[in-house]
Amino acid sequence: MSQTVDPCFEKRLAEAAARLETGLSDALSGTAFLVAGAPERLLAAMRHGALDGGKRLRPFLVEESARLFGVEASRAAPVAQALELVHCYSLVHDDLPAMDDDDLRRGRPTVHRAYDEATAILAGDALLTLAFGLIADGAAPGEADARLTLIRLLSREAGAAGMAGGQALDLAAETATLDEVEIARMQAMKTGALIAFAAEAGAILAGASPADRQALRRFGEIVGLAFQLADDLLDETADAATLGKAAGKDASRGKKTLPALRGIDWTRAELDRLVAEAEGLLEPFGERAATLRETARFVARRSR
Repeated sequence: MSQTVDPCFEKRLAEAAARLETGLSDALSGTAFLVAGAPERLLAAMRHGALDGGKRLRPFLVEESARLFGVEASRAAPVAQALELVHCYSLVHDDLPAMDDDDLRRGRPTVHRAYDEATAILAGDALLTLAFGLIADGAAPGEADARLTLIRLLSREAGAAGMAGGQALDLAAETATLDEVEIARMQAMKTGALIAFAAEAGAILAGASPADRQALRRFGEIVGLAFQLADDLLDETADAATLGKAAGKDASRGKKTLPALRGIDWTRAELDRLVAEAEGLLEPFGERAATLRETARFVARRSR
């Protein structure tokens, strides 16, 4: 991994995360139309699961893929927020005792530990439902068709053919033997589907050509593979203080990962290969895609 990440990149990522945090906080306030009248404890649990979180990579990809085609961040914001809510719902449910049974998320108690298991289930349900409302709400003139396309696509990528299906395969794999192809398929569904959506979403908002949409989607698929590889590598090599969650749980639960199957050296070489492929896909866009190139490098080289 010889290339380093542009030092300005993390600043840009943090600024986008701050914008997203403000938007999500507004969407989850007691006065927001889509949640007005919600029980206070449920809304608090939703906020616990969605706010003060992580790098916000998926919404950043929505913003940057939109910017590639001249779409302002403000127009992409509802889609970025919606995607992050889907991701947060999945984490709330993923942490439950019936799933990965985690006590920590982002250095804080998981939602079912901070509240209770039933409230965590309902909070996840409500975050997922709210996501589709955000995409549908307040569309600018001429955007209705694009918003409908995004709702339809996100439904697929978050559902049985995407993230939820990948999670089902992941659970089943704890007591099964998987080969490299099967592990890659599971991870493409579990993690890659939402990241692929993020990269394609901006092109959809912009009304980009089918070829450009496909290039951005493939870029997202590759970034998704790199993200999962890096995540699995960190689980093998980092500690809980670095990760902000329990470390080494994949191995202890019999999770099937490519670093466990192929080794750490292979994983690092594969991350380099994926970054090169992602950068190649962006060549037709020239310097306009500089931030997306940095995103691929950042994902592969992250330390937490």
